[in-house]
Amino acid sequence: MKKQFTVFLLRWLLNSFGLWIAVQLFGTGYSDSQINESAWVFLLAGLIFSVVNAILKPIIVILSLPAILLTLGLFTFIVNGFMVYISLALAPGVRMTFLYSIITGIVLSLVNYIVSSVIELRRESLQGER
Repeated sequence: MKKQFTVFLLRWLLNSFGLWIAVQLFGTGYSDSQINESAWVFLLAGLIFSVVNAILKPIIVILSLPAILLTLGLFTFIVNGFMVYISLALAPGVRMTFLYSIITGIVLSLVNYIVSSVIELRRESLQGER
């Protein structure tokens, strides 16, 4: 249980950082007057994104399975972008267009894939030492 919580915290922090980077590059509607609260805003946005990804994404993937199969998996980029768009719509003070949400979704998917790979490699190396 402790490992799962640690993985969740790591993903949450990396998603928050990734969202901050994406909003700095692509964001629309984010005012610089909120710079003092930006860390809290993006930590909240990262938490919302992590929860939406864990709960809502599997349902959306199942519902969009015909489109995913028809496009040979490329529709998953749209699903990831939709998850980012929903998360940022729920987060206070952060906005992004849907096109930029798709690009952000791709970047965050890569970050999550890298984190998962590193955690799996570490787990295998720890089991190999036993």
